Amino acid sequence: MKYLGIDAYRMSIEWSRILPEGSLEGGVNREGIDHYNNVINELLANGIQPFVTIFHWDLPQALEDAYGGFLSPNIVKDYTDYVDICFREFGDRVKHWITLNEPFSYAYGGYVAGSYAPGHCSYPDGNCTIGNSGTEPYIVAHHLLLSHAAAVKLYRERYQAYQKGVLGISLITNWMIPSTSSKSNDDAAQRAIDFMFGWFWDPIALGDYPLSMRALVGERLPKFTKEQSIMLKGSYDFLGLNYYTTNYVHNAPSKSNIVSYKTDSQANQTAVKNGKLIGPQEAIDFLHVYPKGLEELLVYIKKRYNNPLIYVTENGVCEFNNASIPLKEALNDQMRVDFYKGHTYYLHRAIQQGVNVKGYFPWTLMDDFEWDFGFSVRFGLIFVDYKTLKRYPKRSAYWYKNFLKG
Repeated sequence: MKYLGIDAYRMSIEWSRILPEGSLEGGVNREGIDHYNNVINELLANGIQPFVTIFHWDLPQALEDAYGGFLSPNIVKDYTDYVDICFREFGDRVKHWITLNEPFSYAYGGYVAGSYAPGHCSYPDGNCTIGNSGTEPYIVAHHLLLSHAAAVKLYRERYQAYQKGVLGISLITNWMIPSTSSKSNDDAAQRAIDFMFGWFWDPIALGDYPLSMRALVGERLPKFTKEQSIMLKGSYDFLGLNYYTTNYVHNAPSKSNIVSYKTDSQANQTAVKNGKLIGPQEAIDFLHVYPKGLEELLVYIKKRYNNPLIYVTENGVCEFNNASIPLKEALNDQMRVDFYKGHTYYLHRAIQQGVNVKGYFPWTLMDDFEWDFGFSVRFGLIFVDYKTLKRYPKRSAYWYKNFLKG
């Protein structure tokens, strides 16, 4: 990172590495704290600021076993106890905190599609032995939001005045474009973004869920008490934005009596219009390269939410992990260079329009274990040989080094 000229690094702390049983009752693991102290100190020694994500979907198994994790309101206290340790142990050096990474992905992947832990879903959304895709994602999201708000309240009351750090949350969203210019499709595109981005950002910025969600989900959408709404509203110093792709959206009134998050928005997303893809398809089939979507999304957030301070906390492109091609060819990732050229160009255009963006993080520095795709795709600026763990900068890494130099 130092060689590339990177001045900030986004890292995550793993909950059960700090609290092996998930709660204070199981005791604190000092070796885990020592590990993160070493990482943070090494970053700072090399002039790199740590941006620390406190929860990146890795719920301690003990809390899942005890009360169902984020399905229970009990999670808020245990999460708050955990973040308290993080603030106390690392907050003298960590000045940028991210409470949650992509709560949408956690609620959707874990409780609608069933593809992420704990693998809950209901027919026809997936093949799970447990779950309800029409109720559980909303309950889980509600407790994620209340956990976020409790963490921010704690930090502001106990730590911020003397540690002088800032807090935010990282949210993922696609940008949504109406498939044709019509009132019904315009409304559908707005609902699609409400159900992906507004689901989490509206409560944090405005104190409640979007009206479209209230109307369509009805009693299945939990309600905030007045106190909770007050605690949520304004519970951020910055918004972390994870952007990967854009979709066309068309109005899709629900014709089924099956209740699911997937159909609640009455909006269908697709990457195809008139037989043409919105942009080149990546190794992960639902991702398509559409750089202009980043500008349009940022301008939308500026106008709708009073121009919050934004860090783009993830933006990247993946290719297949093809073991049959020689290393030299694998390192020549011109498509990734083009991806970053395009996205930083449109990011710059958004900044010129007054969007308050203060940082940008490619996803990812090194090839990684990418959730349910495992090692089948590569996102990194740095190529990792998974057999030897040796690292090789790709063409995109050299491009990024020059980009950072100006």
